[in-house]
Amino acid sequence: MDSSIRGVRSAVNPYEAYVYAYPHKTAYRPLEPLLPLRDVWADEPLDTLFLYLHVPFCEMRCGFCNLFTRTGAPEELTRAYLDALDRQATAVLDALGAQGRDAAFETAAFGGGTPTFLTAPELERLCDIAGRFPGFGAIPLGVETSPATATTDRLTVLADRGTSRISIGVQSFLDDEARAAVRPQKRAEVEAALDRIRAVGFPTLNIDLIYGIDGQTPGTWTHSLDAALAWRPEEIYLYPLYVRPKTGLEHRTREWDDQRLTLYRIGRDHLLAEGYEQVSMRMFRLPGATANGTEYCCQTDGMVGLGCGARSYTSRLHYSFEYAVETRLVRSIIDEYVAEKDFGFAHVGFELDDDERRRRHLIQSLLQVSGLDLGLYRSRFDADPHDHFSAELRSFDDRGWLETTGEVLRLTPEGLAYSDAIGPALFSPHVRARMKSYEVR
Repeated sequence: MDSSIRGVRSAVNPYEAYVYAYPHKTAYRPLEPLLPLRDVWADEPLDTLFLYLHVPFCEMRCGFCNLFTRTGAPEELTRAYLDALDRQATAVLDALGAQGRDAAFETAAFGGGTPTFLTAPELERLCDIAGRFPGFGAIPLGVETSPATATTDRLTVLADRGTSRISIGVQSFLDDEARAAVRPQKRAEVEAALDRIRAVGFPTLNIDLIYGIDGQTPGTWTHSLDAALAWRPEEIYLYPLYVRPKTGLEHRTREWDDQRLTLYRIGRDHLLAEGYEQVSMRMFRLPGATANGTEYCCQTDGMVGLGCGARSYTSRLHYSFEYAVETRLVRSIIDEYVAEKDFGFAHVGFELDDDERRRRHLIQSLLQVSGLDLGLYRSRFDADPHDHFSAELRSFDDRGWLETTGEVLRLTPEGLAYSDAIGPALFSPHVRARMKSYEVR
């Protein structure tokens, strides 16, 4: 039996890793030779694409953050970055054919970093760059923000340019917990930002909260949940705190798995009692509410990423630029990006064979409440998932983590609680080896 499965059957770490994409960027490697984007996209379906623009700047770096971002970027750097984004857009549109006229986009997102680190005029330019792609302005747009940067002028630009979903990272409504997470903010600032967001008006508001912070208790966690619920956000994400390499909380080694599981269950049950429905381990939303089209269908859509921290996905290749967390290296990569003149090639990536494509589909489907459509899997891969992943699925089933209803295989409520163990257990040996050999920078 595979050692990863033996590990799941014995002592289970419920917080092995957050699998928001497969494979992880630490499995990417430099592509030799570089691949022309025209070749990468030549035989790909272009009718349901997802446009993503990455802004690698923040006003501060939170202690739990391992995102590709830098703080304190001067105006000349943000201007140069937007210039580079514009050049990259030209190359990508050319690769998509007839300056992008052969492509159709269904949804878009601005992420980071913090996109609203940019000033209102800079956000206008960001939208102008995105507007070069077919449909932008008419398709749903999701944007991430922070309490300090959610100013009325910025929010107004985003609303005027078609933003349908705003996501704000609050993490905790208690000042001492925010400080413990190395996110120095005041509740008054958070409430003022939420006031501005609701006043400007967006169809969907998402609030991010974090559990597992030092000093957090069931009582303080419930306090933050109730504070968020006072705004009746259309969506709420509950994130477990992770201690990650090269971040401000890296050296905190206290074991707190039981605490996080307890707080997760409290949060889940509290939101369900308040009328929210669960979409995944992390995501909860009001019934009838959607992300206004900003959901990303990871099984079928191509992802076109612009920016030095953005990924792009085709059916056979995931590609990006170099990845780092350390401040010095992040700044170096951003500097290289803004100096780049030829964006017509994929530099760093991961090529997916048939096994990796099956794994990706299984992971991304199974970690959603909606589960894995068995008929869809068979139609795509000419076999049942149990034929490809019998040991893994049997292990999950033995633990009471799986259930089958008709043609849908899904996680039980307890299985959802262990999503961050189930996802990594499905990684291929090849991906595991690459991630293990990656030098964290």
